Amino acid sequence: MRTKLTVMVGGLWILLAAGPAVAHHSFAAEYDKDKPVKVTGVVTRIEWTNPHIWFFVDVKNDNGTVTNWGFSGGPPGVLQRRGITKNAMKAGDTIVVEGFRARDGSNNGSGGTVTFPDGRRVFTVSAEDPLPKSGR
Repeated sequence: MRTKLTVMVGGLWILLAAGPAVAHHSFAAEYDKDKPVKVTGVVTRIEWTNPHIWFFVDVKNDNGTVTNWGFSGGPPGVLQRRGITKNAMKAGDTIVVEGFRARDGSNNGSGGTVTFPDGRRVFTVSAEDPLPKSGR
């Protein structure tokens, strides 16, 4: 009986430990490093949650219409260790985002570099994710 309980607890521990690894995805699975994107727009929303932050930017197109782009960033803990707090970017801020477009062609991307009007620049991706050439 004791052996059976130990095996069950061990199996449960392995399943729980594997959960985050299964949920995480690689950069290459979702974004195309051969399709850099650079947009300027106004922040509409920030989701500071695990496993990656997301921020959304309204971008005015050449024809006057507005497209809302979503950008994935690094995990909140990683960004905080770099000194980037959840208050670093606020709705209403105008920013320039450089990253890489989603493989599916949607208006989503990996938000590698964010530049503010005062020249302040932050890198919002995980250390293992590629940065746009101008962000290196």
